[in-house]
Amino acid sequence: MRIHFIAIGGAAMHNLAIALFKKGYNVTGSDDEIFEPSKSRLDKYNLLPKAFGWFPENISDKIDVIILGMHALKDNPELLRAQELKLKIYSYPEYLYEQTKNKKRIVVGGSHGKTTITSMIMHVLKNTGINFDYMVGANIKGFETMVQLEEDNKIAVLEGDEYLSSPIDLTPKFHWYKPDVAILTGIAWDHINVFPTFDNYVSQFEIFINTIKDNGKLFWFEEDEDLKKLADKNTKTTSNSYNKYEYFTDENSQVCVNFENKVYKMSVFGDHNMQNINAARLACIEAGVTEKQFWETIQNFEGAAKRLQLVKETDNSSFYIDFAHAPSKLKATINALKQKYPQRKLVACIELHTFSSLQKNFIPQYKDCMKNADTAIVYYSHEVIKHKRLPEIEESFVKKSFGEETLVFTDTKRLKDFLSEQNFSNTNLLMMSSGNFNGIDFVKFADELIIK
Repeated sequence: MRIHFIAIGGAAMHNLAIALFKKGYNVTGSDDEIFEPSKSRLDKYNLLPKAFGWFPENISDKIDVIILGMHALKDNPELLRAQELKLKIYSYPEYLYEQTKNKKRIVVGGSHGKTTITSMIMHVLKNTGINFDYMVGANIKGFETMVQLEEDNKIAVLEGDEYLSSPIDLTPKFHWYKPDVAILTGIAWDHINVFPTFDNYVSQFEIFINTIKDNGKLFWFEEDEDLKKLADKNTKTTSNSYNKYEYFTDENSQVCVNFENKVYKMSVFGDHNMQNINAARLACIEAGVTEKQFWETIQNFEGAAKRLQLVKETDNSSFYIDFAHAPSKLKATINALKQKYPQRKLVACIELHTFSSLQKNFIPQYKDCMKNADTAIVYYSHEVIKHKRLPEIEESFVKKSFGEETLVFTDTKRLKDFLSEQNFSNTNLLMMSSGNFNGIDFVKFADELIIK
């Protein structure tokens, strides 16, 4: 099987390329730019293109499958050549389904928490000796890549993103996966550049529910009213709600669970993570894990990259980074840190970086989402707005939208200078973004700020 990736350098695409190469397929690819860590990973498996650019002369009828990434455009020269030759062209999620269609598929969807829950399921299955295929949207400790596909595996665990599949396939990714077991964590309007109204966004989750296989199972978070309405309409599958698993904290603020008179100490914290753990528990049981096995293994789960990731800590201060960028995610992450460290102040900083977060008709959705932070900071870059070809945003508008007490920065140096002037004794710092605040080295910055 010969497979060619158009836009092989993407975070998801290069991981799929490596997985298929390891499966024994003949894999080639192209891209006009590839950054780290994709570049080094592709080079390790001799999959890095010899030159950057698009080379339609390399597209021939000897190629069995084209996989098209979101980075490519509709008029991509290689894509046009593949269409001319009538080659089979798949989007990334469509081909994942092709690879896993004869397996039991567990799909985790929702506006928030899906990466963490998928990672939790993967962690437990691996540590209980169950082999499985997977696709997850972050680097997970103990897993070399974000995708694995093996012929003999009977189970596939997939993170179900609602974003579009490819430039010529506008299907939300998770509509392709047709799960046997589905989890929905909640609905909070996102991707407004694609889903312009909340109702339009919600409808994508209703379609997803209708793709669950006959006699499949749906687990949904019971405090989400929109999910409840969708679940009540669902007559096709078994539908069960879940909430956070009951827990207590010990004298060291350690989150603990009591199961069959044994105490298990968790490595993650916050109500939202105990919701995530309960969803993962239900999925793992469906995969054949016993409840005792689940608690024995989940207590060692330390989280996915940039999901409440601890960068540095001292006796009385900590520096965390998180991928949170939507209002509901900010609120959950801030509340989790305040729950764990109620005696400490919290400086919380969000970078507006996604298309949704940088649009004036969406920014008011952030109102009061950072109210539990002692110091709330919003950062965004005028250069990023220009690069995304979006209308300019006034700092006064951002301040009014988030709350008048919010501090707003548009220059990375000014932000770093401000944070460097703060006293982080008995204070935590939380920096949240799907980007990196225009190049901040978080480990180095943490050393400068809280290790003094």
